[in-house]
Amino acid sequence: MTVRARPSGLTVTERDAALIRGMIKRGDRHHDIAAFFGFNPARVAEVKDRKLFPEVPPASPDDLPPKGPYLTPKAKWMENRLT
Repeated sequence: MTVRARPSGLTVTERDAALIRGMIKRGDRHHDIAAFFGFNPARVAEVKDRKLFPEVPPASPDDLPPKGPYLTPKAKWMENRLT
């Protein structure tokens, strides 16, 4: 018997798609983008391939979050253990 995890409830919005496209255009790694949003990397690929929100243009560089990599919960936990 397979037990699946509960869905996260996170969905890609139009604004997310613009940010994702801007981050891809800037050269961010797909797994860093996925970590930033808390999405599965497949959602980033769907935005990149225009399967989600095909009409949405990339956000401008001034509107993008800082470039990753982003601290994961594990990295933050390890950081706190060392202090």
